[in-house]
Amino acid sequence: QVQLVESGGGLVQAGGSLRLSCAASGRTFSRCNVAWFRQAPGKERVGVALITWSGSSTNYADSVKGRFTISRDNAKNTVYLQMNSLKPEDTAVYYCAATQRVAGLTSDGRYDYWGQGTQVTVSS
Repeated sequence: QVQLVESGGGLVQAGGSLRLSCAASGRTFSRCNVAWFRQAPGKERVGVALITWSGSSTNYADSVKGRFTISRDNAKNTVYLQMNSLKPEDTAVYYCAATQRVAGLTSDGRYDYWGQGTQVTVSS
C-alpha cells in the first residue's frame, strides 16, 4: 500500500515559480511510476508529467514542456514538480498518482494510488 501527500501549492503571479512535492509512504513507492495530474474547475483531469520508477525516463504534456520538470528522490520517497513561467491557465488542483503498472499521461485509470491534491492558483 502506498499513501501520497502533496504539498507546495499556493498563489503565485504569472511568470512565477512553484515546486510541488509528493511525499509517499510505503516500501513499494520506489518501484512505482509516478505522474502529476491537474484538474481545473469545470474541466477534466489531465496528465501533466510522468517519471518512471528509476527516474530514467520522463514525459510531459505539450502544454507544460519546457516550463515544468518532474524529478524524484527515491531515498526520500518523494517526487517533485518544478513549475516555472507559470501562466493563469496552469491554475488547477494538482494530484500525484503512482502505479507499478505501465501507464501514461492519458491513462489515469491505471494509477492505483492518489494523493488528496494541492491547489495552484496563478494570477494574471
